[in-house]
Amino acid sequence: MPSDADMTEAHLLVVDRDPRSLATLVDHFRSEPGVTFHTAGDPDTAWAILQDQAEHFDLMILDCLMPQGGGLDLARRIRASQRLAGIPVVLQTPAPPTAEQMRSGAAAGAYHYLTMPAQHDAVLSIVHAALAKSSFRNALRRQLRRQSGKHRELDTCEFSIRTLEEAGELATLIAQACPNPDAALFGISELLVNGVEHGNLGLSYEEKSQLALDNCWKSEVDRRSALPDNLGKRVRLSFRREPERITLRIADEGRGFAWRDYLELDPRRACDPNGRGIALARMLSFSSIHYEGCGNVAVATIAPPGN
Repeated sequence: MPSDADMTEAHLLVVDRDPRSLATLVDHFRSEPGVTFHTAGDPDTAWAILQDQAEHFDLMILDCLMPQGGGLDLARRIRASQRLAGIPVVLQTPAPPTAEQMRSGAAAGAYHYLTMPAQHDAVLSIVHAALAKSSFRNALRRQLRRQSGKHRELDTCEFSIRTLEEAGELATLIAQACPNPDAALFGISELLVNGVEHGNLGLSYEEKSQLALDNCWKSEVDRRSALPDNLGKRVRLSFRREPERITLRIADEGRGFAWRDYLELDPRRACDPNGRGIALARMLSFSSIHYEGCGNVAVATIAPPGN
């Protein structure tokens, strides 16, 4: 499991058709030691920069309103590229996106938004959150590729985990037993991590947003995991394969939450550094998802291909 993403070593690609907006974004990073960046004014220039094998980018901020849908088209091309698919894309907009725009962005592989002009702290918190999420997911993808095919025949099993590291390891194992392991990995890891951080460790929405700004989410989760009161807490996952579906049941020991508010992509939270994981998992990974009781039990299903 990677540590908190290091902003001091981040290499960014900032793409914006408006030179003034581009300059404003770049100014937010000039005061951050060690950050390096390229800029581009159109998708074709950005794509050409991305083709340079000598360059490695940790994150892209992309104007989604470039002519002829160029911003989203570029995001789709990045997602379709095996070499580039791990780059997190932050879509920059002049106004908060609608729910439909958020769904289109998510389908193109963009999960974070910046509404410009944005305050310095807002820009940094989004960038930190996107870097941390992508670092975690890319590590899981690499692990999934290394273990591909080892656990495809799982039918019924139960596991319990306690830490972020264990959540990642279990997510990669269970994803291999699903029809589309890459898609399943996204949602399973999201639900397991939620069970650890929000459920068992009591991390609130507001606290996670602040941790994104301070770039210390993982270190705080690790600290709470080591507290004596939390050592015995577990997140439990049960897996069941049936002809018509795979069912995952993930239970934590927390107090639950108002889960109905998080099943859909909500424009009111579009530019927050967190708060979209469940909706994205529902959209990208599962056939259905609902919660039981107070919200500390998630039940997700995956239908076989063709169902």
